[in-house]
Amino acid sequence: MTTRRDAVRLMGLLLLPGALRAQDQGEATPVAGLDDADRLYSPEWAGRNRDTLTALDNDPLVIATERRMRCTCGCTLDIYTCRTTDFTCTFSPALHKEVIALWVEGKTPEEIIDFFVAREGEAILMAPPAEGFNVAGYVVPGLVMLTGALGLAAWISRRKAEVAAVEITAAPVATTPDEAARERLRRALDDVES
Repeated sequence: MTTRRDAVRLMGLLLLPGALRAQDQGEATPVAGLDDADRLYSPEWAGRNRDTLTALDNDPLVIATERRMRCTCGCTLDIYTCRTTDFTCTFSPALHKEVIALWVEGKTPEEIIDFFVAREGEAILMAPPAEGFNVAGYVVPGLVMLTGALGLAAWISRRKAEVAAVEITAAPVATTPDEAARERLRRALDDVES
């Protein structure tokens, strides 16, 4: 018995060679049975072409250097992340080319970063250096969190002490009703029943 899954696999195997041929040729050749919306087009039609990758593009030191600097397009991503995820950005590929050019000149990662800081200012750094007023940005949030935690701990311990100091009073013991109360209750029940 043929299952639905087997039928889908068979259809995929029948359509796959035609789709791969159209992709390899870079043509807008439709695959049989598909409408215009499902045509397989050349990747160049989707946007601008990217340069081919070199060994330096994926060098760990180049990537680490680019991760320490912010892209100037305003996306708040580092250069590496922006150039590898936002394919519409024109700033990060240009910055990457500059980093590669400086790397080829023999500059160290620190010299490359110093070059960009001299040109763009400290705003290009993902994390400002811990010197001068910037130290406050590293210290103050931790102090605020520590103060809040200590205040919360003090409040909890004070509440525990208040709760422990409260004497628990026993509920009054229920007494049995006297004969008059019982008689009133019987009359009230008789009135409800009738």
